[in-house]
Amino acid sequence: MTARTPSSGAPRSYGAVTDRALKLWVALARCAASVHRVSARDIQRYGLTQPQFAVLEVLYHKGPLPLCAIGAKLLVTSGNITYVAGELEKAGYLRRERSAEDRRVIRARLTAKGSALMARIFPEHAASIARAAALLSPREQAALERLLAKWGKAVQARGG
Repeated sequence: MTARTPSSGAPRSYGAVTDRALKLWVALARCAASVHRVSARDIQRYGLTQPQFAVLEVLYHKGPLPLCAIGAKLLVTSGNITYVAGELEKAGYLRRERSAEDRRVIRARLTAKGSALMARIFPEHAASIARAAALLSPREQAALERLLAKWGKAVQARGG
């Protein structure tokens, strides 16, 4: 990324290493936003918000979980998960239960209605994401996944 100076509009460089890192960050952010829009449009077809779909998806694939574990998997606050779980419970898609071992822990589990919904819509959603990914070759997809995982783990290991 080469920034423009406010007064002249001329390109501003922060050095080759930093410019390359900034270009990478912008490309990643734009790509993520584009793929996110594809996912959001698809999820909207089912009458769900993205957070609602994410909670249902985690429970569908992982089984019953404490609300705090769902929040950690989705990288959102426990307050947000509590609100979303409440909405999904009102709709009949999940049930919240206090743990018998530790009354402070509230677990969420899909109801039969929630399981049936996810069994119906998740394959369609996965196909939508697969169509977006198919714009890259299988080899490119594998390389991108490997590089993004490597980068993410390295940043996290550094305390980021």
